Amino acid sequence: MPSNHFSRREFLKRNSLTGLGAVLTPTILSRTVANQPTKPSIAPSFSLAEPPALLGGKPVRTQGWPIWPIWKPETDEKQLLEVIRSGVWSRANVVNEFEAKWAQTVGTKRALAVVNGTNALITALMQLDIRGGDEVLIPPYTFIGTVAPVIATGAMPVFVDVDPETFQIDPAKIEAKITPRTKAIIPVHILGLPANMPAILAIAKKHNLAVIEDACQAHLAEIDHKQVGTFGDAGCFSFQNSKNLAIGEGGAIVSNNDLFMDRCFSYHNYGNPFGMASGVIGAGTIIQGNKQRLTEYQAAIGLAQLKRLDAETSLRNENAAYLKAKIQKIPGIVPYKLYDNVTRAAFHLFPFRYKKEGFKGLSRDTFLKALSAEGIPCSKGYATLNNMPYLNDAFQSKNFQKMYPKAQLDFKSYVERNYCPQNDRLCNEEAVWFTQNMLLGTKADMDEIANAIEKIYTHADKLLSVK
Repeated sequence: MPSNHFSRREFLKRNSLTGLGAVLTPTILSRTVANQPTKPSIAPSFSLAEPPALLGGKPVRTQGWPIWPIWKPETDEKQLLEVIRSGVWSRANVVNEFEAKWAQTVGTKRALAVVNGTNALITALMQLDIRGGDEVLIPPYTFIGTVAPVIATGAMPVFVDVDPETFQIDPAKIEAKITPRTKAIIPVHILGLPANMPAILAIAKKHNLAVIEDACQAHLAEIDHKQVGTFGDAGCFSFQNSKNLAIGEGGAIVSNNDLFMDRCFSYHNYGNPFGMASGVIGAGTIIQGNKQRLTEYQAAIGLAQLKRLDAETSLRNENAAYLKAKIQKIPGIVPYKLYDNVTRAAFHLFPFRYKKEGFKGLSRDTFLKALSAEGIPCSKGYATLNNMPYLNDAFQSKNFQKMYPKAQLDFKSYVERNYCPQNDRLCNEEAVWFTQNMLLGTKADMDEIANAIEKIYTHADKLLSVK
């Protein structure tokens, strides 16, 4: 990993003070049918002979899905109410407690809570000295919250195509995108499925590149029993409302590098030295900073959610494996693949590829309409990010015009250089998602998902006329 990111004045001799002491674009579909916990289904009511619901038949499922986020007043509200009644709502002891427990949970020395996952990535990139003129390698199959931080630093996002079987950045395609400007790789454990970190780290070491893991969807996912977010120079997480640990908004950076984490702390607190309390007025700022601090009541919500995260993750894995085994037998359905070294996934989303030729040419859009009509919420997932106008908007800004050669900012040429055909196929033709709260149901719920897909497969010819 890069060894020169902290050389400038050794961060003012490790600064002057000690520690503070002891993205469906993710709107969850949990209430689409009913705001009630799921109940076991009555299997005999299902028949493949029944016409598709989209054509007037009886839906496979008529009840709701597990609500998200989960909140249990009897166990979750004590600390939150104490915080609210205390009047101490800015960053203090409860945020410290949440950071310590999150670091312990993922297996790192330190964690820093910030306002969201996007700003976790911005903070990490900034403190790894990624700036204008640099290039950062990222996958195109991700939420825009991965790309925006790269642009925010003034760096140029360079897209590396995906392995469609795993939905992850393809290590075999990384080295072809490396130039003298390349300074970092952001592997994204998208959908909660781990990327191929051993292969990525080997490439990063060979080319002296920083590695910032976007683990915003991958809470508690593991490779060889080591949690994602702990392999690179930094790991970044999101606690947005749809995420597997939901706070509403929030994020975290994790690392074992004290100097790096000191800098991140300073940056998130206006550039004040690590350990300086929030709200301090004075001339103590030592680096360029921002305001990224989490509140006490957000941390209290996070601590309540954290108590359930391990058990929920285990249930998602159990149900995902069960559902995968059932639907992979249906022609035209190709579920996700995990790398051999993955010992646990997070399943923020359950993805599969839809091959319309297996469904007599039925379009993905009609398949999704038919599945939704059967009572199964679903999505086609991400749009392409590597050819969108927001990139050209950044390239036409004064800063980018000053930092990069004109030829590098030509948008047509940029899109050609960043062509990712596998990603295009996923986004435009094949990908289908189920949200993580659906995996918190029962085996009978998973049966209903599989039954609905099989029902559509059986009647695909009749659905061809649907517009």
